[in-house]
Amino acid sequence: MRTGTLSPQARAHAITALSGGAELDVLVIGAGVVGAGSALDAVTRGLSVGLVEARDFASGTSSRSSKLIHGGLRYLEMLDFGLVREALRERGLLIQRLAPHLVRPVPFLYPLQHRGWERLYAGAGVALYDTMGISSGNARGLPRHRHLGRRAALRVAPGLKPESLVGALQYYDAQVDDARHTMFLARTAAAYGAHVAARTRVTGFLREGERVTGVTAVDLEHDVEFEIRARQVINATGVWTDDTQALVGERGQFHVRASKGVHLVVPRDRIHSGTGLILRTPTSVLFVIPWGRHWIVGTTDTDWDLDKAHPAASSRDIDYLLHQVNKVLVTPLTREDVQGVYAGLRPLLSGESEMSSQLSREHTVGSPAPGLVVVAGGKYTTYRVMARDAVDAAAHGLGDGVPASCTENVPLLGAEGFAALWNQRRVLAREAGLHVARVEHLLRRYGTLVDEVLALVRRDPSLGEPLPGAGDYLRAEIAYAAAQEGARHLEDVMTRRTHISVQTFDRGVAAARPAAELMAAALGWSPEQVDREVEHYTARVRAERASQEQPDDETADAARLGAPEVVPLVGRPG
Repeated sequence: MRTGTLSPQARAHAITALSGGAELDVLVIGAGVVGAGSALDAVTRGLSVGLVEARDFASGTSSRSSKLIHGGLRYLEMLDFGLVREALRERGLLIQRLAPHLVRPVPFLYPLQHRGWERLYAGAGVALYDTMGISSGNARGLPRHRHLGRRAALRVAPGLKPESLVGALQYYDAQVDDARHTMFLARTAAAYGAHVAARTRVTGFLREGERVTGVTAVDLEHDVEFEIRARQVINATGVWTDDTQALVGERGQFHVRASKGVHLVVPRDRIHSGTGLILRTPTSVLFVIPWGRHWIVGTTDTDWDLDKAHPAASSRDIDYLLHQVNKVLVTPLTREDVQGVYAGLRPLLSGESEMSSQLSREHTVGSPAPGLVVVAGGKYTTYRVMARDAVDAAAHGLGDGVPASCTENVPLLGAEGFAALWNQRRVLAREAGLHVARVEHLLRRYGTLVDEVLALVRRDPSLGEPLPGAGDYLRAEIAYAAAQEGARHLEDVMTRRTHISVQTFDRGVAAARPAAELMAAALGWSPEQVDREVEHYTARVRAERASQEQPDDETADAARLGAPEVVPLVGRPG
């Protein structure tokens, strides 16, 4: 199978194919995890498929999650057993078969604050969680939970205040590099023949009578308008569902409500613990998640009705998270400990509850007009089920003869043979002249496609050097992101192909120009375009920092919008 390159040349070919007048079987709008998953599901059924995205892959919700693949332990309390069972099955598939290079087990400690009844109550819930995972047939690789006394819990997590717990439960879930996983879905879809084009905005829908027959779109990189014709169009635009629906001129069958979740990123040495934590708050739960050389602390859960593209974290959000986590830490976190902050929007189906944390995370699929399918709601972990259901609905509109979904047996690029290559990591390190820790980092980002990255280093040894200002990443990773992974702008690399924007105290400002210069060779940027990319990125960092000093959502949103959208290309097109 081809490696599904998302190169500049592949994008140009996709635009040509999409605008060429030939009718697709399915066009998917939105390249978040559900949209990219839908494109993969449809193309592996033998359908002709297009996937378009107004910005970058995973640029919305799908790069701003808690980075967890989990059943949703708190949904057991809501007696939502079906959702939990479904999510646990998907968790097992991702760990074992679909994306073992991007999804891996992670331990969590749940501190107990009451003797007797709480251990029985929480222990029963975690035992049921484990049992449901095993019954799904996909729980291998995750240890069972265990009960700990206070002393044992503090050995595992010595950074906790002794008075904050009387004991604990430890259980396992999984975590994912969400932005890379979504990009790999799109890339795998391209490998099977889907026409994939980011930075391509849908501006309207084509109609023949009542039937939707395609869309009008604009290539934002080169300001070219064109039409895409398709027998079925899938709207998978998440929190933008209602906005996209308005372009059709039909009343939607359901509405999506946005809930803002804010996360903090702090260095690993700021919290002394060998396990993640899950803590109860007055309104929801708080996770402290190990993430490489960092911790992710989150999340908030508040309604958001302001700018959807750039949800802003306010000073109030940051103070709330620090206050909640500091309740249990011996050494409190301060603002100075926070390396990065990011905010995302959950697409929740509107319901009766006044609290967004109580709204349904289950998804729904509808067809508000012939030729149009809308999929909304859900959670990251169950993206594949959502995609399957959306394509099933589209297949119904296509008529008989469309095969059933097969994506539970379709590993993503980089997954096939990953276990063997992981076992050979020391050999790879010797051959590449790199430290084994560096090769492990690469394997967890590229899987078996690591050979393509290392090939760049063999051709140009300077690419084997760390990126100035962001030493966790090699220069080769930046070049590869632009040449093969669909990164069109500096922001794409700094926030989604890598996580430099939240993993360095300067938010990636020092690394911006070296990264832009590496991208220039692959994308054909002029020196003027390099300057504009760096200026745009640094303006974005300033705006985000300013927003995080504001007292509330309204002022934070206004500050964040002080930075313009990513600049169009100038000079020679990529």
